[in-house]
Amino acid sequence: MKKILIVFGTRPEAIKMAPVVKQLQSNEHFNVAVCITAQHREMLDQVLQVFDIVPNYDLNIMQAGQDLFDITSKILPKLRDVILDFSPELIMVHGDTTTSFVAALSAYYLRIPVAHVEAGLRTGNIYSPFPEEMNRKLTGCITKFHFAPTLLAKENLLKENVSETDIYITGNTVIDALHLAIKQIDGSIQIQKNIEELLSKYISLDILEKQFILITGHRRENFGEGFINICNALNELALAYPQTHFIYPVHLNPNVQKPVYEILGQKPNIHLIPPLDYLPFLVLMKKSYLLLTDSGGIQEEAPSLGKPVLVMRDTTERPEAVDAGTVKLTGANKENIVNGVKMLIDNKIEYNKMAEAHNPYGDGNAAKRIEKTLLSN
Repeated sequence: MKKILIVFGTRPEAIKMAPVVKQLQSNEHFNVAVCITAQHREMLDQVLQVFDIVPNYDLNIMQAGQDLFDITSKILPKLRDVILDFSPELIMVHGDTTTSFVAALSAYYLRIPVAHVEAGLRTGNIYSPFPEEMNRKLTGCITKFHFAPTLLAKENLLKENVSETDIYITGNTVIDALHLAIKQIDGSIQIQKNIEELLSKYISLDILEKQFILITGHRRENFGEGFINICNALNELALAYPQTHFIYPVHLNPNVQKPVYEILGQKPNIHLIPPLDYLPFLVLMKKSYLLLTDSGGIQEEAPSLGKPVLVMRDTTERPEAVDAGTVKLTGANKENIVNGVKMLIDNKIEYNKMAEAHNPYGDGNAAKRIEKTLLSN
């Protein structure tokens, strides 16, 4: 029985690793332990609850005002103790967080192979997104099993001289998670009622039957002027389209909250609400007209639901979606954001092109492909 330690710490990682955890735990050939760093705490915990995952180890490093130095220095010694206790033969990490990089580094220090889920994403700019681009590059340097979601991700790794025999194209596990979550929602009247009750605390439910745009934003590179530009763009759009609603679950970071509430707080068709749990957010995605975001995962999830995405970043490590036509980049540029939204509201032909474009991120069987690879190695 192969002992595998799966390490993650943020809500996006939890969503994308949940299908892998469930798939490997169901296989008698694996002894799987889950270690969470809780780099994000509350947002992480609710995802664990949705997917019924109980961590074996909880480093609980979250504290107010922590920076990258704090996160890195806290995880290393605590994770060392976990690894020495469990003695894994393989350590699995996901994507591009500081948790992922530090977990890979810890594995390297103890000469344990690393499996990297969602390997090979690149923008080519180590400061965009920051620190994610460098986190995934450094993790890749240590990795033995590179689970690349797409052919382009594999090509990125080959350019960095990763051996082709160590790269496995799997699709993206976020599509697996999406399918599992939608199945939960559709299969339970009680879950649907709970979601409606939650959303009704923040917005009138009749808004969900009208045209609305869903917004998320949290990237460090947009702090300051970037978020001011984003908010000014939303303000202009809300005035130009008074019948369209704008629903914005506002990230808890003060660098996001301050400009958002100062600029957008008094607009009748802009609804600023707290961050949402995974399932209610999926419901909003399904009902939305389009999404404005600087997130990574939404670029993969929304196209599966037939929703166009405008990405408020200058670069993306997910160019497959841009090439497929499901995503367009606007940057944190007021004029580009305004023009991008106006085009999709006013031009139904362009809207349908994006809404009906093929999602390049897989078929929902990524976790099974990962399982098969680990069984044969």
